[in-house]
Amino acid sequence: MAEFTDPYLDPATGLLRNQVGATSRADLDAAEGALTFARAVEFVDGPVPATGDLSEFQAIHRHLFQDVYEWAGELRTVDLRKNTAGAEFFLPVSMIDRAAGFAAGELRQDGMLRGLSRERFVDRLSYHYDQWNYIHPFREGNGRTQRLFWNRVAADAGWNLDWRSVQGAVNDRASRAASESRDFVPLRVMFDRIVSTRDDRGRGDVDRLGLRPPGIEASEAARIARMDTPAPPRAAPPQPGQPGSYGQRDAGRTRPRGPEAGLGR
Repeated sequence: MAEFTDPYLDPATGLLRNQVGATSRADLDAAEGALTFARAVEFVDGPVPATGDLSEFQAIHRHLFQDVYEWAGELRTVDLRKNTAGAEFFLPVSMIDRAAGFAAGELRQDGMLRGLSRERFVDRLSYHYDQWNYIHPFREGNGRTQRLFWNRVAADAGWNLDWRSVQGAVNDRASRAASESRDFVPLRVMFDRIVSTRDDRGRGDVDRLGLRPPGIEASEAARIARMDTPAPPRAAPPQPGQPGSYGQRDAGRTRPRGPEAGLGR
């Protein structure tokens, strides 16, 4: 059996194929950070239609990553898991559309989290965040896309989310606890620290997204966002229907069940 090759990766560099010509991890991280922050600055003044479903996620992702990846806004074609020992796979590719429809329906049934007490808002936000994190629609950039989506949902429900204190490792541990063990306590603790009553800035404070790279000011971000057409992609985009990811082929294994399992977990 032939070894699986991730079609999103440039075999010459081992990096995600990108439109900025980055050939090192440091260069790609720097370009991605600056460009996505620039697009986030644009986004808070002109957000995408608030449909509350997979289409909104795709529109956000397309806006954020349009300068970096040719496949921005497109659903992943490979199965994924975090590059961490013992991590389980996210939802299989074949189930993304159906599961996203289910998750969007549950969010609508929850009234888009409007009219809730702060405690109940934190509780339900944790649940729905886990649902969409497990779906993980994109090959890269799911976390940043979620921040903009939930920032919009929270603002419309009368709350602010200040992500600046949320470190990646904290989010990853909390998300794994919810996804793999159905333990929502770490997510609730994380969100309890960042939820506050909406102020007059509403969803318009880009700094609260926690995406600003060190040394980048809003004016510089705006200049970057108005850049000329980015460099052409280094290679062809991935093709649909590719199996597995990171050389793994057991993505469809059964996940543990628990209370409020959702998505059949």
